[in-house]
Amino acid sequence: MSVQQTPVTAFSRQRYLNLETYRRTGQPVATPVWFVVDGNVIYVYSLADAGKVKRIRINPRVRIAPCDVRGTLKGAWVDATARIVDERDAAPAQRLLVAKYGWQKWLFDLLRKVRPKPRAVIAIVTQAAAR
Repeated sequence: MSVQQTPVTAFSRQRYLNLETYRRTGQPVATPVWFVVDGNVIYVYSLADAGKVKRIRINPRVRIAPCDVRGTLKGAWVDATARIVDERDAAPAQRLLVAKYGWQKWLFDLLRKVRPKPRAVIAIVTQAAAR
C-alpha cells in the first residue's frame, strides 16, 4: 500500500521553494526561498522588511512550487495561505531551518549578529492541508 502524498509532503524533499506573492495591483512576484516542512505547515525565513513579507501582510493568498536556486520550477504551483508568525512559533521554525540548511543557515545567522536587521518567519498552509 502506498502512502498518499499531500502537497506539503511533496515539498519536503526539495531544497528551494518558489513563493509567489501579489502586489496591490494583483501582479504576481515569485521569489525562490529556503523553507522547512513541519507537519502541515511550511516555514520560510526572510528579512522583515522584504517585499514578500509586506505583500503577505496585505494579502495572505500565495502560491508555492518547488524550484531550483534560480527559481526555475521543478513542479506545479499549489494555492496556499501565508501569515507572519509570532516569536513563539518562529523559534522552532528557526531550529528546523538550521537542521535542514546547516552551515549555510548558521552563516546567515552570524551575519545577522554583525548586521542586525529584523527577521520574519512566514507560515504557509496549502489549500489542501487546510481542509
